[in-house]
Amino acid sequence: MKHWTIDQLDWEAFDPSKLDPALIPLIKAASVVERNAPDYTRYLQHVFADDAEFSTLAESWADEEVQHGDALGRWAMLADPEWDYKDAFRRYREAYRIDTDLDTSIRGSRTGELIARCMVETGTSSYYSALADATEEPVLKQLCKQIAADEFRHFKLFYDHMKRYLAREKLGRWARLRIALGRVMESEDDELATAYHITNEPAALPYDHGRCTAAYMAGALGVYRQKHFDRVTAMILKASGLTPRSGLQRGLARVAYGLSRLRHRSFVQRLRKLGYAI
Repeated sequence: MKHWTIDQLDWEAFDPSKLDPALIPLIKAASVVERNAPDYTRYLQHVFADDAEFSTLAESWADEEVQHGDALGRWAMLADPEWDYKDAFRRYREAYRIDTDLDTSIRGSRTGELIARCMVETGTSSYYSALADATEEPVLKQLCKQIAADEFRHFKLFYDHMKRYLAREKLGRWARLRIALGRVMESEDDELATAYHITNEPAALPYDHGRCTAAYMAGALGVYRQKHFDRVTAMILKASGLTPRSGLQRGLARVAYGLSRLRHRSFVQRLRKLGYAI
């Protein structure tokens, strides 16, 4: 059940004088990725084919994710009136697909699948929180806060179902942590790079994974601050069965933020070598 609607946002408050040009490409890319959630629902419903309760949850989750995409797309068209969200999503669907017909989870178990879903919600909730903090444009700030709240709630939903399956499958803490960290590292796969390419680069320019990953990650990592990694590491440890607020978590948060700054600089340098003005 949706907790808000697109029309409830104060679209009249849109202020072009407060636009940050560096954020617009990120919002465009995010819009098509969010809108693509029904594919993941079909995959999850195959994996959890005999679990009617979870299948219903997956459908509600997808409805909210689609709304996120549509709202982000509407904002992006205000920020760039020449951009066409629907056409961009159509082209994204042609360029990127996941296999929805698998009968078992690619994570090895249903518990593992739900840990991976928790990690996706960990990433998106922190990302939209960071975007909300990074922008002064009032509509985007409001929208990102709404989406971040949804994603935090989605984490809890997947976490609660993960605990249900954990009671049956008995996946150990370190195995859970391995799955969690593995899913976090997938942020540099083709899903986001393709989204950046389709929504921001000329149609005639061939897709290049390295270039598009660098362009997306240079922008995305630039909005994070230490406090966002404090929340991220706590959520990762919680999903892994470890203490979410501890000296270990605080140390991991500092290390994670430091590594993110190094990676950010690395992606910026890569773009400069390619001739981008950063």
